Amino acid sequence: MKKHIPNFVTSLNILCGVLSIAMTMQGNLKWAAVLVIGGAFFDFIDGFVARLLHVASPFGKQLDSLCDVVTFGVAPAFIIFSILKNNTQIECSYLPYIALITPIFSALRLAKFNIDERQSDRFFGLPVPANALFLISVPLLNENLYNGLFFNFMHNPFSLMGCIIVGSFLMVSELPLLAMKFKTWRFQDNKARYIFIALSLILILLFQFTALPMIIVLYVLISIIYSLLNH
Repeated sequence: MKKHIPNFVTSLNILCGVLSIAMTMQGNLKWAAVLVIGGAFFDFIDGFVARLLHVASPFGKQLDSLCDVVTFGVAPAFIIFSILKNNTQIECSYLPYIALITPIFSALRLAKFNIDERQSDRFFGLPVPANALFLISVPLLNENLYNGLFFNFMHNPFSLMGCIIVGSFLMVSELPLLAMKFKTWRFQDNKARYIFIALSLILILLFQFTALPMIIVLYVLISIIYSLLNH
């Protein structure tokens, strides 16, 4: 039974994704976004549980990718599509469908990841969960906390569509990014990871859920700086 525990945790990931889609269809975008965050939590710990129990397997890796397509590809696309569809600034009824490129590029990113042996201690291209967390932050943003600037940017339909396109490109790019995998707990071996976690916790304490887009941008910046320093 021990070998099925990580797969059960992974299954909770896709359950969150499906429930998120259901919430979007009911018009409850905030709960839809929170459920994607829940899926990200289960996606983060399933690999940790597998390594802890020494039951990591190719089956678990494939199951994880299939679940990620739903939770971090399809579910965010539903949320953003709903936001764009109901935005009065968009006159062309076809433009909201641009959100549907997110699951396509998410699937391409995951397929690439599964056969790329380089991506053990670092990623090449923006991870699918990171892109999803950036997009689903839109219904969670609080105008007061951002003094209107970031709120207005993310709620502008055209800048949001730009984020969809840029995020899709970054997912399949060769941009080297930090993998949040701890082979040891020594600070010397994980300086960039610990710095990222510390700054992220500060942002969360200050802005709660609305810190999500800031954290994703921070992750990309720290990864680029780390990569440049190591080369």
